[in-house]
Amino acid sequence: MIVVANMSPICYLLLIGCPDVFPMLFGRVTIQQAVCDELGAEGAPAVVQAWIAQPPGWLEVQRVAIGLDPPLNRLHQGEREAIVLAERLGADLILLDER
Repeated sequence: MIVVANMSPICYLLLIGCPDVFPMLFGRVTIQQAVCDELGAEGAPAVVQAWIAQPPGWLEVQRVAIGLDPPLNRLHQGEREAIVLAERLGADLILLDER
């Protein structure tokens, strides 16, 4: 199963101490480099920064270059990249916190 996630689902599971939900449910999860950068950014909770500094083996990080896609322009960069990455990988599931 190919699963792509944006920042919020990962961050929230880390904050409640349950990051192992991902590998239990999906095996592997792929995020884009921008999400990795956000998780490690100054201002992110310390537990999140520490976790992404030594990411688990089940987490895969990929770079995503996106072009202009007018239907996606109303979304935040992270959501746009997650959608593009999921499409490119032929993901079975995408985890977002947006409608």
